[in-house]
Parts: sequence; structure tokens; C-alpha cells
Amino acid sequence: MEGLLKGFFSREGFHQSLRCSPFQFHARQDLVVAHGQNDSGLYSRADELLGGYHKTHRHAVIILDAEWDGSPGAQCITEKLKCHLENAGWQDETGCAVVIDPELENWVWQDNPHVCTALGYHGSFAELRSCLANKGFWMADESKPKHPKEAVEWILRSARRPRSSSIYQQLAGQVSVKRCTDGAFQALLAALRRWFPAEGRR
Repeated sequence: MEGLLKGFFSREGFHQSLRCSPFQFHARQDLVVAHGQNDSGLYSRADELLGGYHKTHRHAVIILDAEWDGSPGAQCITEKLKCHLENAGWQDETGCAVVIDPELENWVWQDNPHVCTALGYHGSFAELRSCLANKGFWMADESKPKHPKEAVEWILRSARRPRSSSIYQQLAGQVSVKRCTDGAFQALLAALRRWFPAEGRR
């Protein structure tokens, strides 16, 4: 997630892709990464991690995967994160809880040649999808692989490419926002457009 956010918000004119007004993003100041903590830890202690950021930031977003051992499900996680945001000082929709169901890699899968390049696959996206279908990762009637993380990891192993944050940063810097129909991503877009409305949309 760190790499993905850095990649996207470092794009020139990223606000135009989002269809909102410009806003500043500085990774060192604005991106808080829970190093050493897993999803369940954030589910329990996100408000502690946010600390006193409400004194310096008007808005906050918590992003979490829905799939982990003991997960209560996306809806319960969302409600808990909303409570964390309120407890940490973001009231009345000034904060946003984003729960990716099942996991971050769901944002990776879209019909785009940059996906193939970033994952080290030498072929078209149609060929990549066919390959994943043959291995049971992506059925014909599915818009995304049922287990998107496992699909990414299998492709990377096949390409002998280690999984790293830089892959997600590369992808986020190139793929189309319009093609990402994931509900969690759309929730993030809606919040950014609400907080930073484009001229004529206020």
C-alpha cells in the first residue's frame, strides 16, 4: 500500500485523474505506515497510530485489507475503523475508512499492459489472464481473481521476480484510475472528491 500510494500521488497532475482540485501530498509527512503491525493490529489500534495527527491534518484515511486470520469481515472492519477515526479527532466524515475486500492486490488487476510489465510477464494482458485461468486463479465469469494476492505472487514467482513495494509504486504510476472499479477504491475517490471538490463541483 505504501508503494501504491507513493506511486499514484507522485504522478504529475494526479488530481486530474481523480477529478478533484489539487492538494499537496508529501509522503514523509502524510503517509503513516504501521511497520511491524499486521491487519489485525491496525484493526485494534489504528487510533493509537494516528496519535496527534488531527492537529496537523484536516483529513485522514485508514486503509486495511479485509482478508486476514480472524477477520470479522469488511463491514465490521469498516465500522471499527470509523470509530478509530472519530476517537483520533476526525469527526463528521473528515476521515475515511477504506477496507479492500479481499486485499490490496484487488487494485492491481485491470486490463492494462503496464500490469504485465510491472509483474514481469512477457505477453499481452489477455495472455496473462488466460495463463491465470489455466492455473485456476481467474475464472471466466470473474471480474477479478478470487484470490488476487495469490495470483500476483504466482506470476512473480514464475517471472523469478521478488515481491516488493516498488512493483506497486510502478503500477500506481501508470495504470488508469478509470479502469479500477473496486468498491474500496471508489470509496477513497469519493472521499477525496468530497474533501477537495473540483471547480464547478462544489
